[in-house]
Amino acid sequence: MARRPSSLSRSFLPAKDKPTPHSLWRTGLLAASLLGVLPTWAGPAAATTLTIATVNNPDMLVMQKLSPEFTKETGIKLDWVVLPENTLRQRVTTDIATHSGTFDIATVGTYEVPLWAKNRWLDPVGDLGPTYDVDDIFPSVRAGLSYQKTLYAVPFYAESSMTYYRKDLFDAAGITMPEQPTYAEIKQFADKLNDPAKGIYGICLRGLPGWGENMAYLTTLVNTSGGRWFDEKWKPQLTSPPWEKAINFYVDVMKKDGPPNATSNGFTENLALFSGGRCGMWIDATVAAGYLYDPSKSKVAKDVRVAPAPQDVTPHGAHWLWSWALAVPVSSRKEADAKKFIAWATSRAYIQLVAKSQGWVAVPPGTRQSTYKEPEYLKAAPFAPLVEQAIRTADPDRPTMEPVPYTGVQFVGIPEFQEIGTTVGQDIAAALAGQDTVKQALARAQASTQRTMEQAGYIQ
Repeated sequence: MARRPSSLSRSFLPAKDKPTPHSLWRTGLLAASLLGVLPTWAGPAAATTLTIATVNNPDMLVMQKLSPEFTKETGIKLDWVVLPENTLRQRVTTDIATHSGTFDIATVGTYEVPLWAKNRWLDPVGDLGPTYDVDDIFPSVRAGLSYQKTLYAVPFYAESSMTYYRKDLFDAAGITMPEQPTYAEIKQFADKLNDPAKGIYGICLRGLPGWGENMAYLTTLVNTSGGRWFDEKWKPQLTSPPWEKAINFYVDVMKKDGPPNATSNGFTENLALFSGGRCGMWIDATVAAGYLYDPSKSKVAKDVRVAPAPQDVTPHGAHWLWSWALAVPVSSRKEADAKKFIAWATSRAYIQLVAKSQGWVAVPPGTRQSTYKEPEYLKAAPFAPLVEQAIRTADPDRPTMEPVPYTGVQFVGIPEFQEIGTTVGQDIAAALAGQDTVKQALARAQASTQRTMEQAGYIQ
């Protein structure tokens, strides 16, 4: 049984006293120079308009749809910048690192918040009003969005990971999903479910390169296979037997039983594939459950079922912990109004608004403990108990079987990981595409990660 994070201040931070001279300021400038998106000052925005950068996930799109209610209540207008996940991270990192002030509210994740708070790029959340009830937020989620016991962002939704599968296809194949699946069983099931002639693939997994895309899933696969990113002296472990075992499994099962062109598929693309009836199984974020169980959005709503994330040699790090959260950059000139919005969009009242307008199955999951005590939610969302259990048991302080100097389940809580994870993700995508063998891809990933860690001063 995984234990919960032991303190607010430790979660998702670099190991104490470890050097990290490659700051996110340099990461932001690098991303900007590569993309040609160094922002220019466009003059002050109107005092009553907030600019929000957010990801194009279904829950965020619901927030945008319902935001006129906020404008009606407050008179504050909203200008939305909705971007794919990888693009959002690059744009927001660049904007905040260069203090451009383009965004008054940024959608950020559990990885960025403690690091950016340490750099003094985010305003502390502070008091969000007498009815907000910050203690209602799951403790592990609050911990991941805090630095030195101070909250710097509030979660719009939180997630772990789990296994989605088609009960109708399982029944037709004469197989049964166990209470706790193993990866060996997942491979057997994928082989039996795969039927490309009918447009159904045995399994769908993330293939799109990115530290928060394919590497989010693959890190949990490595963890449960007994691997780790770094040993206790920060030496990369990417050519170790657990890494080779995990990535060989991934490449083999995807080539045999996965969809074509998988390196183009991230969370959003796989969500579309599964909801459209194209996948027998999918291992990914728990946040997708509300969408998949909604018959107005999902063709397989009546047939979808859930199980815990698969395990291999250890339960440690088999399922992740993440939240998309709303934060106010210090560069915003509208802090007071921005905090009114983040309080509104993450409140218990907002959850009730979503339930009323979209149905209980669509409410933002994983943030408030009170949601999981609502009888109507539990009735509408049969997946809810498993989601709650996964969020409560994911352990960023003990993500691997062997000791590590870092925190974070599906990422490493150091500034350099954004660059490292993306580079390694590209190497593994090359193996998935057949451009390299797994051994070649991991050797290249090991070498680049070693260089980065030496340059950053972790390895002497």
